Amino acid sequence: MLNLGQKVIIVADRFEQNIPIGEYGYIIAYDRNADNAFDYVVRVPKVNRNFAVPYTDIEVEEVLIAQEIERIEREALIDFALATRNEELFRSIMNRGEEPEEAEAEEPEEITQEEFIRQVNLKAWI
Repeated sequence: MLNLGQKVIIVADRFEQNIPIGEYGYIIAYDRNADNAFDYVVRVPKVNRNFAVPYTDIEVEEVLIAQEIERIEREALIDFALATRNEELFRSIMNRGEEPEEAEAEEPEEITQEEFIRQVNLKAWI
């Protein structure tokens, strides 16, 4: 849960309230009504208005800065790998977050036609 007075950035407008996306705001209240879709009341000084927003429409500035830093680092590493023709570095950057290469190396073994038919019949019988 975000703190009162915390500086946030509006990242979306899920309920189409004409909230200025990309602008700074400050949390001025929590909306504790369980029947309401809104979680916070945010004051946006630039437009001199308060908006009731769900938690998905706002993000803390530090989180957005960290995401931007990661994106810039990744792009710089890709550029470096391409400039130096370092294929191993390029592949490791592009496959980040995916399964390790060991899983890719395991390819299904070639089976004979008889073995294939036996497996199909076994599954059909079950």
